[in-house]
Amino acid sequence: MSTEVIKVNINSKEFEVPKGARLIDVCRDKGFDIPSFCYYSDLALQASCRMCLVRIEKMPKLQTSCTIICTDGMIVTTQSEEIEKAQRSMLEFLLANHPLDCPVCDRGGECELQEMTFDWGGLEERFIEKKNYQAEKYLSPMVANDPQRCILCKRCTRVCDEWMGEDAIEAGGRGANTVIGTYGGWLDCSQCGNCIEVCPTGTLLDGTYRHQARPWELAQTISTCSYCSDGCEMSLGSRAGELMRIVARDRYVNGHNGEFLCIKGRFGHPFVNHEDRLHTPLIRYKKGGKLIPATWDEAIRYTAEKLKAAADSYGPDALGVVGSPRITNEANYALYKFATEVVGTKNYAATDAFSLKPFFRNLGAPLATHRDIRYAKTILLIGGEPEELQPLTAKQIRQAVSNGAAKLIVINSVPIRLVEHAAQFIHIRPGTENAAVWALGRSSNETTAAQKMGVEANELSALRQTISETGGDLVIMFGGELNAAAQMVVAQLANSFRADSRRVLLHPLPIYNNSVGAHDMGMMNGAMSVAEMLNATGSSIRAMYVAGSFLPEHLRGREEALAKLDFLVVQELFETDTTAFADVVLPAASFAEIDGTFTNNDGLVQRVRQSIPPVNQAKPDWMITAALAAELGKEFGFEMSASAVFREIAERVPAYSGLRYPVLKDESNPVQARYNIVEPRDLSSALSELQQTVATLPDDGEKSNVTPKVGHELFKIGTLTDKVSQFHLLAAGNPRPDTVRVSPLYQITVDAKLQGEPAVAGD
Repeated sequence: MSTEVIKVNINSKEFEVPKGARLIDVCRDKGFDIPSFCYYSDLALQASCRMCLVRIEKMPKLQTSCTIICTDGMIVTTQSEEIEKAQRSMLEFLLANHPLDCPVCDRGGECELQEMTFDWGGLEERFIEKKNYQAEKYLSPMVANDPQRCILCKRCTRVCDEWMGEDAIEAGGRGANTVIGTYGGWLDCSQCGNCIEVCPTGTLLDGTYRHQARPWELAQTISTCSYCSDGCEMSLGSRAGELMRIVARDRYVNGHNGEFLCIKGRFGHPFVNHEDRLHTPLIRYKKGGKLIPATWDEAIRYTAEKLKAAADSYGPDALGVVGSPRITNEANYALYKFATEVVGTKNYAATDAFSLKPFFRNLGAPLATHRDIRYAKTILLIGGEPEELQPLTAKQIRQAVSNGAAKLIVINSVPIRLVEHAAQFIHIRPGTENAAVWALGRSSNETTAAQKMGVEANELSALRQTISETGGDLVIMFGGELNAAAQMVVAQLANSFRADSRRVLLHPLPIYNNSVGAHDMGMMNGAMSVAEMLNATGSSIRAMYVAGSFLPEHLRGREEALAKLDFLVVQELFETDTTAFADVVLPAASFAEIDGTFTNNDGLVQRVRQSIPPVNQAKPDWMITAALAAELGKEFGFEMSASAVFREIAERVPAYSGLRYPVLKDESNPVQARYNIVEPRDLSSALSELQQTVATLPDDGEKSNVTPKVGHELFKIGTLTDKVSQFHLLAAGNPRPDTVRVSPLYQITVDAKLQGEPAVAGD
């Protein structure tokens, strides 16, 4: 938007506003309430509900404020008898076919139509004709639909198109018979539920939460998602110690994701109160024996004795301490402190899919926030698959292209779905992402790199041309395909591409909710990686303290590594492949039961807040570590307070200097960690290392021409999503039930022999 300021008169008050601002936004920003249903900021205009009417001087009739751009000297009236009469008439039309069943509607208490009707009161209803009736039904395992409540604002269809790029839900029929639905009557999409989120009435509903509680019964707690690295803000609705639902509604939280959540963030929470959660600490007193329930005092004392014995016998470096990219900054910091100050071992790491240490040590530009991505002029994506692994990032990319005319350049070995929005797709051979970075680092490398990548050299030249023509923000993103040398080069690319009219921003795409935080807390700076520690079990590593569980790729081929340990202690939510080898298992609290912080891929430090008391005898991870340290003679001085842990983090971690929980309380104004931006560095050694890597790549290879199916990563069953029955249906191909009048869970068995046939597009 322009920085030029113009003057607008609203209700006899004069305001200075940016030139090009939309009238409805200006009015609301200045405190003048304007009702609307179809208008939604940053979505394509619909202008169908006719509720946002205003009077503008010198215009012959009332105008929809959502379609008006402010001009200098404009005189506007937002409230008058004429305007209210027109708005009441529109509301009367909307209620003509709307069922008056608010007491049994799940949206009762949160319905925008209900609120507007109640605000005005005394609404006349002159329509006596029989209302149109459509039976309630399910559109998918996640989405329930009551067509008769629809007011045709079409927010859902625009969100499905512009946010998700899926067009899975659309309006069908004409006139009074228009209904919102999907082709073939069954949703075959990413099941994000954003159509539910933005629906102003009870037309689209959460099929997993339906009829379980009323909105006013739920205590709302603002927290941060515990799945991917986008770090979406959300509102946790709990009742009587049970987490009932999760929403991202702006009425509760105005976070950097607005009302956006993906399927995991919105529907993946039943693990919190699942019956399989660990109930008590467990001790295996002899190898091959059973895990026996124990008290916390017994478990902590036994664990401390075993760790001390291993350190005394083999030295402190015989102990490995393993953190997790899924736990809070406070928990990872406590583990780092435990490893370095209590045990004195140099062998500590985090169970992440890949390390960002080379990237942050050579950071040559600031990290891009999701707002930066949305308003970027050019976006370069190297590897990764944000649609499946970082859905908010993918949403911002799609909107940057469709709503902001940004240019997207994709370098990938797979034609991912974002390619549909790309101005240029450089389709490379599998495993040659490092060659692409080598070419970007030095233009003279383009010909050789192109041969290895299986592309034409002029494709790389065209990429450089697009970047050189960019005026505004250039955002460079990368996934886990890059090796350490390639990360170093990407981190310094800003020095090559920066210009007076162009700002360069960087955006890593780690997998987990606190991958960046685990790095920041020092857990990636140990002498060994997780894989190296597992390879050294039984020799240099004799005992291990693990928070969370090892990733399947870490244990693959090393299944018996944990059995070689003299002692293994694991703190977890559930019994897993890792706890199967543990001598002590300690029940940890979930994200809904703790206070703390996560750091997302923007570098935003975000609050995690306790919504319910810890389930069973679970305790926060950092508190367990502090108790172990105290048993070994080292008091951390955290005083049972997560804020005390974070205060120490702010004192010892430079990027978090000056931060405190009160500073982080405003989700509408998130705080970014202050990462050190290094001076331009000589990349000769990194480029030489990349050259050697590129030289080992084959000169031929088949490219994948198959676009991955929606949900191939999102619907995968993991430790947490395994506890959500609907995920098993989706992972099995989203079979369509015999009837859509009843929840699929009552018709389809949730096991390996699922009934029904998988739904297909257009079926």
